[in-house]
Formats: sequence, C-alpha cells, structure tokens
Amino acid sequence: MTQHARPCGSWPSPVTADLAAGKTITLSSVSATENAIFWLERRPVDCGRTTLVCSRAGERPYDVTSPGMDVATKVHEYGGKAYVVQGDNLAFSNHLDDAVCLLTAIGSSSPQFRRIAAGEDLRYASLAFDPSGRVLFAVREDHRDEGEPQTTLVALPLAPDCCGGEGNVLVRGADFYSTPAVSPDGLLLAWIEWDHPAMPWTSTRLCVAPILSDGECVILGTPRILAGNEINESIIEPQWADNGTLIAISDRSGWWNLYRFDVTRPTLGAEPLCPLSAEIGQPHWVFGQSSYTLLPNGRILALSVHEGRTQTLMLTPKGSTFSAEPVAFGQPDQCPVLITGQSSTNRTADELYAWLDQPADNASAVVTGRAGATPRILRSSATLPFGPRDISLPQNIRFPLPDGDEGYAFFYAPTNAQYTVPQNERPPMIVTAHGGPTARASEAFSFKIQWWTSRGFAVLDVNYSGSTGFGRAWRERLDGEWGVRDVADCIAAARHMAGTGMIDPERIAIRGSSAGGLTVLAGLATSDIFAAGVSLYGVTDLRALAQETHKFEARYLDSLVGPWPEAESIYRERSPLFMADRIRTPVLFLQGLDDRIVPPDQARTMVIALRKNHIPCALYEFPGEGHGFRSETTIRRAFLSELDFYGQVFGFTPAAQDRTPESHVHLEP
Repeated sequence: MTQHARPCGSWPSPVTADLAAGKTITLSSVSATENAIFWLERRPVDCGRTTLVCSRAGERPYDVTSPGMDVATKVHEYGGKAYVVQGDNLAFSNHLDDAVCLLTAIGSSSPQFRRIAAGEDLRYASLAFDPSGRVLFAVREDHRDEGEPQTTLVALPLAPDCCGGEGNVLVRGADFYSTPAVSPDGLLLAWIEWDHPAMPWTSTRLCVAPILSDGECVILGTPRILAGNEINESIIEPQWADNGTLIAISDRSGWWNLYRFDVTRPTLGAEPLCPLSAEIGQPHWVFGQSSYTLLPNGRILALSVHEGRTQTLMLTPKGSTFSAEPVAFGQPDQCPVLITGQSSTNRTADELYAWLDQPADNASAVVTGRAGATPRILRSSATLPFGPRDISLPQNIRFPLPDGDEGYAFFYAPTNAQYTVPQNERPPMIVTAHGGPTARASEAFSFKIQWWTSRGFAVLDVNYSGSTGFGRAWRERLDGEWGVRDVADCIAAARHMAGTGMIDPERIAIRGSSAGGLTVLAGLATSDIFAAGVSLYGVTDLRALAQETHKFEARYLDSLVGPWPEAESIYRERSPLFMADRIRTPVLFLQGLDDRIVPPDQARTMVIALRKNHIPCALYEFPGEGHGFRSETTIRRAFLSELDFYGQVFGFTPAAQDRTPESHVHLEP
C-alpha cells in the first residue's frame, strides 16, 4: 500500500473517537474456579458501570450481575478486589449502594441473591471466603463519623440474621488494612496493615492471628507481627502455601521478591525464595493485585518487571531455594491463574491458565491457554479494525539525567498504514508523565498512545524517578523531590529526543493525569522545551491537596515533599499554582466534577492564575466524572478536544473525522 505524505496531526486515523471511547471496555480482575473463569468489564456505553462476566466450557460468556448492579468499591477511593468466588458462591460489593451481595448456586439455572452487609456510609473491599463458606472476611471503611474514615477488618456471617448487617470487627487500630488471607484449614487469618504517614509501597506489616468463635460469631485471637515491625519494608500479597507456611512479597532486598514465613516457627523470619534484581510486585494502589500464583508441586508462577519490561517466570524448588526460568505467556496484566493442571509433574504442558493479556500490538483480552501456546480469546477489550501497520510499537529509550544517572522511557513513532510524515516536516511529540507518581509507563497497547501516533504524533512515555519496576532505590529517588526530579527527568527525556532529529524540537507537548498533571505544569514553568501542556485532573496546589485529599493519600506528601504543615514553604514552592507567572505556553485542563482525590478547585484556581497573566488556556469540566473518566461521552470529548488544542498550538487542522463543534477548544488568554 502506498503511503501519502500529509501534515502531522491531520492524518485520518483508524483509531476513531467511537472506537477509543465507546467501543472499548476495560477488563480486569481475572479469577477462576474448577469449571469457570470470571472477570470484570467496565463499559463506557453503560456510563462506566462494571459488570461481572463468566465463561464456562462450551458456553458463550455471560453477565453474572444485572444492569442494576455495579461491581466496584471505593475503599481507599481506588477500590479493587470487589468480588470473590468460591465454588458456586459469589460475593461482591455493589458500588451503587455500597452493599455486599451474595449469589449462591451461580452455575445453576436459579441462582439465589441476597445482601449480607449494608450500612449507610460503609464500604467493603478485599473480600475473602473462609474455607467452610460460613464467613466472608473483608476490609471495611466506615465514613459515618466526622474526620477520617475508620478502616477495620471484619467478618460477615453468611448465615441469615447472624451478627447483624455490618460485620463484626476482628481487628482495628491501624490506619489501613488489606488482603485478608485464610489458611487452608480455616484456623489462621493473615493480613497486611500500615499507618500514616507510610504508604503500602514504603512500609507495611505482615500479621497473623488465630480464628476463634464467640457463639455464632467469628473473632480473632491475639495477633502476631511476622515482618515489617523492625525495618521499613513493603510487604504485600500474602498467600498460604499450606496451613503453616505463608508466602508474601517484600522489598527488604531493594527489590520486591518472594519470601517464605513459617508461622509455626516465627523466629526463622523471612526466607528468600528466589532473589532477583527485578520486581515481583507492584504498588498497592488497589486491592486484589496478583503478582504470583502458587502451583502444584511447590512451584510458583510469578510476574516480574525489569527496567519497565514485564516477564513471566516459573520458579521451581531446588532444595531450600528456587530457580527461575522464563515462561511464554504473552503479556499478562497480572499473574495467570491456574484452571486445571497435573500435580504429579513439573511440566507445564498439561496446565491450563487464564489471564488478562496486554500485548503491545493488540487490544487487551481475557484469554485462556497453556504456556508457549497461542491462547484462546474469551473477550477482547476492543475489535481493532486495522492491522499491524497502523500500530506503533514501543522502543526502549535510555537518556542521561541531570545528576549523571540514566533515565528510562518508551518511544512510539508516528505510524499509519496510509500516511507518512512529509519530507520537509518532522513530527510533533507528546511527552507523557504517568500518574501516581508511584506508577509506571507500560509497554502494553493503549489507545491513549495509539490515538496520537496514528495521527502523526510521536509519543514519549517516561518512567521518571519514582516509577515502579526499577527497584526501591529508584522509587525513593522521588522522596522529598516530587515536583523536582520527575520534572527534570521529563525535560531531560524531551531534550534527548530533540537532539536525535527524530522529532520537531519546536513542537513538543507534555501531558499527564493526576500526579502527572503536576509534572506537566511544573515542566512548563521551569523549561522552554515544551510548547504546550495538558493536565487531566492534575495537582496544582500541594497545600490544598495535603489538606483536602482522601485518607489513603492524606500523608503521602510527607515522603514526597515534606511533613505538613512544617514544610509549608516547600509545598508552596513546588506548587504549579505559584509558578503560574513563569508559564508562557498554552494549557488545556480536563477535570471531573466529582473528583474527591484532586477536587475541581485545583484546576479552577490554576486557570484564574494563568488568565491573569494572559496565557491562553481552557478548562473543561465533566459532571458525574471522578478521578479518571469513565463514560463514553466524556472520553470521546476529551480525546477530540485535546487534538483540537494541539492543532491550534502546532498549526495543523485535524482530519474531518475529528472535527465536531462540541470538541472545539476556546483558548482564552
């Protein structure tokens, strides 16, 4: 096929607004029983409602939950682990009323439904059945009193009319709890906990306690702390290998790796299973993350990240430690879950798995298959009406940092089967600063990247200091340096690419959401490398964030900036709001009106400050949207408005398919 030269930004693209906004579902939380695979689908066409879907052998996938239910939770605001399946029983949190619901006999023609916990201003997450099926353990977040919500571990009896409808509290006192895990014999409960000002990726404790009963209600005996009480370590994802052995992830070595804990002999401490200079684990932003799967014969399947790249490893026992070998499983989002397998062999040929695959060259999909074999797709997040020649693949980029260290990024070149960059033009580039800031740029296929590359933009996705996947030391580079090192890294990355001749150094934009929005605005204020910026629900005033944000992140800034309010002068100095007089380039703001993490006033006050200095800017607010956009209408308008904004700044006219009256951006100085 002959490619036609056409100005960058104006290329007609197969990645249409309808495809990127309305025909793409968000897949997550794959789990399995012996005869079924389950996952969650968030559907923009249904106003972002999340549905639980099931697939059984020989049947088409079907919706388990009805249109009047939203399988999600807002515990910690970010939620996660909103459902759990045990045999033919299913429990889930319904975001529409915060109730916990139980479905029994889900594999039959007449499943039974009832609410097992409901209370105004109570939220539940991190659900876990006990082996007997008589109790559901959960993290409960109580918003009934003034001040910060109180978080506890609770037991929800599954028999009718037992212990009330709110759950009996098992343990309280810590600021946060997560990941209740019941031993196979039902006699022990393990969990992780942490307190302000720690975040779960800085310092947690691994605890265990005997499960007792008080009449018909479950209670706990005296808890013991197995790890995390003497050193600062991030311990996450506890799982029971047997009745006396816990496996958990710790970063005590500088990398999140797997450790074994013998609860019958706690003086042995943590035993490393397979030391690696790679991360088996990820920041605990949401409940229910799964970085490893315990397999028959003592083997462990683990998902590792090294320098931003993901790889699946099979860990095989070799005496008291394990050996690690790569296993071909595509590009899983979380560790594959075993459906069926032979316990008498170490070979993986007969083992069947399910996972959420996120390749670089196709839309994400829930799949099932065997290691090294082509998987079978159960559900794709989107059907791509184009081929490989329209997809831009990530290239690893290393670049020098101001302090002499080395930075990391993924570079995506403009890619379209029908169009190419004119000979007298170099493409504009968008630098992307991810959120968190403790998150990472991923190599997985994303419409947030392909939307731009298919229209003639280059994209540089930066894993700046503080990102995950590079060890604890890289995460800690941002301690006390947020708004400094992340900004410097993005500037250095942009300057590096400008020097390669691959992009137009006069047409570089920077975009970012949430924490990345602060990086965007601070980058515009401290460098002339960027010609435009886009902040999606981004932080503009660190002082307001410290005072107004939700409990989970209320003290996050203590480590990123400094203790509040003692370090107020630093908060002011790092806040883009007080750098507004140094910004000389146009800015677009996109904001949800229901955002409780970064409230709308953050964007509004920044726009007022910029307009006072006659800087062209625009703010678009979306009713019903929180921290991240969910509905089809919002996502569509956000994509088209941002493209129109770049067209005005960089001097191109978007293709006819991308021009609509409601997406025109009115830049007001």
